[in-house]
Amino acid sequence: MKRNLLIGAVAAAAGMTAAGAASAATLDDVKAKGFVQCGVATGVPGFAYTEASGEWTGFDVAVCRAVAAAIFGDAQAVKFTPTTGKTRFTALASGEIDMLARNTTWTFSRDVDLKFTFVGVNYYDGQGFMVPKALGVTSAKELDGATVCIQTGTTTELNLADYFRINNMSYEPVPIETNAEAQQKYLANACDVYTTDASGLAATRSTFEAPKDHVILPEIISKEPLGPLVRHGDSEWADVVRWAFNAMVIAEELGVTSENVEEMAKGTDNPEINRMLGTEGEYGAMLGLDKNFAVNIIKTVGNYGEVFNEFIGPDTAIGLERGLNAQWTQGGLLYAPPFR
Repeated sequence: MKRNLLIGAVAAAAGMTAAGAASAATLDDVKAKGFVQCGVATGVPGFAYTEASGEWTGFDVAVCRAVAAAIFGDAQAVKFTPTTGKTRFTALASGEIDMLARNTTWTFSRDVDLKFTFVGVNYYDGQGFMVPKALGVTSAKELDGATVCIQTGTTTELNLADYFRINNMSYEPVPIETNAEAQQKYLANACDVYTTDASGLAATRSTFEAPKDHVILPEIISKEPLGPLVRHGDSEWADVVRWAFNAMVIAEELGVTSENVEEMAKGTDNPEINRMLGTEGEYGAMLGLDKNFAVNIIKTVGNYGEVFNEFIGPDTAIGLERGLNAQWTQGGLLYAPPFR
């Protein structure tokens, strides 16, 4: 009997090892197929959208392209899967996509219960409210009895219920699944209010014919740390995605840009820059990547600040200030572990 138990334990351990090996093969699978399959939003101006050519671009899309550049030296080696608030987690859990970069809030239940690994925060946000200026509302506390366009399957839906309950107000939800549907219903007066992350409200308003006719109310009712995520069970793949993003953050902090990175890659007086750009140490090899992986990211995608300014910064139609998303050295929350 003891012998049978021992054999069973060995077999179980072997099965667990095999399962672990299988789940830890994402990087190998990605290399074999020649591209990263990345889940993104169905379309949010500035964050994830398609140009007239059909090419995906935007602030979140840039994270996907950074991972592709790190692995292949080619930021175009990505295929995109548009996902809604409802379908995004199923797509990731099932293996339909390799990573998700879709304005997704890092929460306890998503991290622990849904078994995803958030690899960082690429945008610190909070939920807000947008109303037509003609409504005459100046505060979210004046919204008692309002109809509210709300994306289902999101933290936004739960935050809205909490906020109205705490403030002893009632509301009528108008369920929507995509940002495009929300925009259509809001402009058609099917709802009085649209609520989502404040950055998403700014992005949506930027597409209106008369953006100044709509007001984003001052209340921010939640913490929404948005970031890319992968499945549990493959720490090596999580490391690749995490450090592809970290390289963009550290590059901005240290003054490494798409314009000077090739020159800096020849060697500098800053040891951390040298380690990141592959002229000192074997940091790329630790990830299973080329030593120039960070150079390829910065050269083809840009550092964090360049990407922010290109897609959602003050000089774009979205018009977002850095705020909490400024570097830690500039009073913001953006802080990446060191290359050491």
